[in-house]
Amino acid sequence: MRIIIITLCVCSFLASVSCEKKIAKEGYVNVEGGKIWYKIVGEGKGIPLLVLHGGPGSLSCPMIPAFSRLANERPVIFYDQLGSGNSDRPTDTSLWKIDRFVNEITLLRNELELEEVHILGHSCGSTFLIEYMISQRPKGVKSVIFSSPMLSTKDWIADANLLLSELPTSIRDTISKYEALKDYTSPIYLAATDSFYIRHLSLKGWPPKTNSECEQVPKPYFNTQVYNYMWGPTEFTATGTLIDFDRTSSLDQISEPILFLAGEHDEARPETIYRYQKLAQNAAVEIIENAAHSTYNDQPQKVTEVIRGFLKNIEGD
Repeated sequence: MRIIIITLCVCSFLASVSCEKKIAKEGYVNVEGGKIWYKIVGEGKGIPLLVLHGGPGSLSCPMIPAFSRLANERPVIFYDQLGSGNSDRPTDTSLWKIDRFVNEITLLRNELELEEVHILGHSCGSTFLIEYMISQRPKGVKSVIFSSPMLSTKDWIADANLLLSELPTSIRDTISKYEALKDYTSPIYLAATDSFYIRHLSLKGWPPKTNSECEQVPKPYFNTQVYNYMWGPTEFTATGTLIDFDRTSSLDQISEPILFLAGEHDEARPETIYRYQKLAQNAAVEIIENAAHSTYNDQPQKVTEVIRGFLKNIEGD
C-alpha cells in the first residue's frame, strides 16, 4: 500500500510539472484573422508592462529600445497588431475594426497568463486601450498609461487644425490646395505634410531612423491599408472608420490609476491632455519637454524615468 501511495504521489507531481505552461520569450498568438507576434523583454519581479503601438498599421519595434529600459524591473511585453510588423498581414478590410483589435489584448493576456498587468497605449494604441478598459471591464489591470493618446477624433482634428494654422503660409496653402483636390499622393503635398510631421511627430527627423529591432521586420514597415481604412490619408485628415470615435465622456468610468503622457510639441496637444485629466477619476499628467509625438524616440530616458516612477508609486516600491 505504501508503495502504491508513493507511486501515486510521484505521478501526481510529475503530472503537475508537465502541465505547467512555459511561456516563450518570443512567439505568436492566434487571433481572429491570423497570428500576432509578441516579444517579452526582461525578467524583473515587477508587474509586467504591456505596450500597444500606434497607427493604426504601425508596429512595435521602434518602441522596443526605449521601453526596454524598464526591463530590469519587470517584464515588458511588445506585440505587433494584426496587419503590422512581424504579425500576419491579411488584406480583408472586415478585420480592421476596433472590437477585433480590443479582442487581441484579451487573447494575448490569456495566452501569456498576464493576470496582473500595467498597460500602455501609444497614439492609436490608446484608442484600443480605452475601448478595452470601457467595453471589457478587464480584471487585473493595475494602471493605464495613455501615451500621446487619440481618444477623440474630433479633438484630434481640432488640435491638428490649430497646429496647421501655425505653419508658414506657403505650406498651409499647399496642404489646403491638395486636400481640396483630394490628391493625397502628390510629391508637393507629401513634402508639405512632412513639414508638419517634423514639428509634431518626431523632432529627430522624419521619417525616423529605423533601429536594429526593426531590421528583421518584413517591409513595408507601415501598413497603409489599415491606416487609410481606419483613419485616413494624413494625421490631420480623418476619413476612415474612426471618424466618429470619441470615448472621452467615458474616462471617469476607469477606476484604475491613469498616467497621461505627451510631448511638449505633440500633435496630441498638452492643453487637450490636461482637459482629459479633469475628466478622469485618478489621473496624472506628464509633459515631456523637447519632444513631439514620438516621445519615446525624442526623449527615451525622460519618458522611461517618468513611467518608472509612476509604476513604482502604484506598486508601493
